[in-house]
Amino acid sequence: MSPSAKHAPSARDAAIEVSFEFFPPKSEAMEKTLWRSIERLAPVAPSFVSVTYGAGGSTRERTHNTVARILRETELKPAAHLTCVAASRAEVDAVIQDYWDIGVRHIVALRGDPVDGLGAAYKPHPEGYVNAAGLVSGIRAIGDFDISVAAYPERHPESADWGVELDNLKRKVDAGASRAITQFFFDNDLFERFLERVRAAGITIPIVPGITPIHNFTQVASFSKKCGTSIPAKLAENFQGLDDDEETRKLVAAAVAAEQVMDLVGRGISDFHFYTMNKADLVFAICHLLGLRPRNGEQRAA
Repeated sequence: MSPSAKHAPSARDAAIEVSFEFFPPKSEAMEKTLWRSIERLAPVAPSFVSVTYGAGGSTRERTHNTVARILRETELKPAAHLTCVAASRAEVDAVIQDYWDIGVRHIVALRGDPVDGLGAAYKPHPEGYVNAAGLVSGIRAIGDFDISVAAYPERHPESADWGVELDNLKRKVDAGASRAITQFFFDNDLFERFLERVRAAGITIPIVPGITPIHNFTQVASFSKKCGTSIPAKLAENFQGLDDDEETRKLVAAAVAAEQVMDLVGRGISDFHFYTMNKADLVFAICHLLGLRPRNGEQRAA
């Protein structure tokens, strides 16, 4: 499937689309950081920006407020995350209807992590949606939303094998999902093999790679272990000895992420979803390397 490096298209020749994920702020200081990041990244004209939803709906109000402010104060298209965890269908449906009423037309539908955290057994609410496929169906019944769902290039930790993994994704697609955004990954060969499995299973919706610029390698490595994302040895070596050298770490992080994205462009990928962690600089730098320029009243170059 991959073109050779010799014939790989450059990012500037490809029709690159990007989207960004943010999380709702917990404090006034974090809110200022979030909005500085949104203002910094908005000029590259992302296709949408998503706002996460805490476990058990713990950030429901803050997620809603952030999404509503994006609608009011920017020209960006917000996508609101929504999960099934610790809520009845009636409660979830009320959130969906409220989003529709304020003008949100894109939802990222997720089952959500267990209330007790990653690794704990998932228990659906007795009156709630059982899984993400059920949630997608519920969203579709309320409004004509654009619906994104999750996909896992290295399998979800609860999937026993690839058959289980792909069946679960297909159920979400059959329920009405528009696209799948992947868990972050660092090995592009694994993503390519995953994409081949997905297409062989007859799943045709766009599969958008999720990209995480590494602001803190120790934290990323710890979270990767919990969610089943592998860390290539070379990647770990790149960050060795940089725990106390923030400036060099930023340069390495930008180079590593840009290399991953440019390699994916060479493999024919044109859509990317960046997990920003509410920090703009690394993501903006990568977008610049992809040929995306602030519009400033003109059509961006890509």
